[in-house]
Amino acid sequence: MFRSGFAVFFVWAAVFAAQGQQANAPIAAIESLIRSQQYDQALESARSALQQAPGNFQLWTLEGVVLSLKGRSDGAINAYEKALSLSPNYPAALRGEVQLLFTAQDKRAIPLLERILKADPRDKTAHEMLALLEAKQGNCKIANEHFLQSGDVIATHPQSLEAYGNCLVNTQRQQEAISVFEQLSALLPQRTYPKYDLAVMLVETKQYDAALKILEPILAADMSDSDILSLAAEAYEAVGNTPRAVALLRQAIVLSPTNSSYYISFAALCMDHDSFQVGIDMIDAGLQRISNDGSLYISRGLLYAKLAQFDKAEDDFKTAERYGTAQSLSAYATDLAEIEKDHSEHAISQIRLQLKAHPENPMLHYLLAKLLSTKGDDTEVKVSGEAMKSVLIAVKLKPDLLDARNLLTSMYMSSGQYNLAIAQSRLALKYAPSDRTAIYHLIISLRKSKQAGTGDEIQTLVKRLSELQQESLKHETDRNRYMLVEEKAPPANSPQ
Repeated sequence: MFRSGFAVFFVWAAVFAAQGQQANAPIAAIESLIRSQQYDQALESARSALQQAPGNFQLWTLEGVVLSLKGRSDGAINAYEKALSLSPNYPAALRGEVQLLFTAQDKRAIPLLERILKADPRDKTAHEMLALLEAKQGNCKIANEHFLQSGDVIATHPQSLEAYGNCLVNTQRQQEAISVFEQLSALLPQRTYPKYDLAVMLVETKQYDAALKILEPILAADMSDSDILSLAAEAYEAVGNTPRAVALLRQAIVLSPTNSSYYISFAALCMDHDSFQVGIDMIDAGLQRISNDGSLYISRGLLYAKLAQFDKAEDDFKTAERYGTAQSLSAYATDLAEIEKDHSEHAISQIRLQLKAHPENPMLHYLLAKLLSTKGDDTEVKVSGEAMKSVLIAVKLKPDLLDARNLLTSMYMSSGQYNLAIAQSRLALKYAPSDRTAIYHLIISLRKSKQAGTGDEIQTLVKRLSELQQESLKHETDRNRYMLVEEKAPPANSPQ
């Protein structure tokens, strides 16, 4: 979701009498009581009439209306559902229940709205409500169609415009999203978040000058939002104003010193402008606050590699691998709670039992090898004969099992078999050309193998790894930008 504190609710006109029919005396009396806000008397009259006519869907609908007006939503929904069980398409009951469910953002409103639209495909309000609910469920393609069908109804509804723009972004319809965010910015000229969302899309579509025209007035008024500073830095760097980009990124880091993406962006700038030691110094500062982020170690390792300080680069790559592999293992072994809790001895026993029943399962072989090879306290891979056997079986059964192949590479590297490690790294890259672990394995192994003529390849690999690091950062930053929901108060330590 984008940053917004707005909500949109829709008032449905109550239709008390069946269309084309004259209301009978009890119904007319109950309607009169409702109009005069005598809700207790209206409810008593409705229930009394239902004792005489329990199959009257209009009376059930009126009971739902009264209970809704009294704030008793659950009872009202039950009454509307009873009415719909008697008359499935009765408009007043459909609309009454939809109003309550929609207000609660309850997805049970979706099939009811679909029934309303089946009866009247031109009901723009129903299209808008359905679009908002589908967007909340993540069904953006469906939501987009209903937003389109809602026409100009959403033009004055900020929440709908935001949800529509977000869904257009999620379905790769960036230019249409820009148009929607322009409408939102015009609708809320005093608010910052619509302008921010519009600028995000302009940066995403490489319209940097247009983005800066929006961002510069915001920055002139307030320099306390690190997200805006980071976005503006990206735009300034793209138009060649590197000093401004550096200054804004430094300010973003001051405001949000535990956000690793800002340090990585700063390192990327330093890489592009051959300011390697400056980047290392900034990553050092970041690691003092965020010591368990593998991406920071990769960034620093790349900077060390550019300075030909390969021993330090290797140490950082190993540390990054240790953090990254732990996350990967958890993802692969979600059904093995013992692994996630690091009860390795029990987990090893459980995997061995499973392997007896499933000896051809490559993932089980990989997990066993992984656990057996990480029992040491340092970052070096501890290799046992059983671990080596298991990982070799894993890659034989499933040659493209990347984690297993990278683990095998680590084992070869740990035992000094760098030619074998090089071969495994190249195989891993054959299956996954952009795998960063395989690339830095290959960088280290080529260097340690002392093969002649590998210098140029190492530099090419370092450049490729740097590009992948920046692509990964961009993807993560883009994803996070569309999760900003509320305008943030300035941090306590923001400059005055």
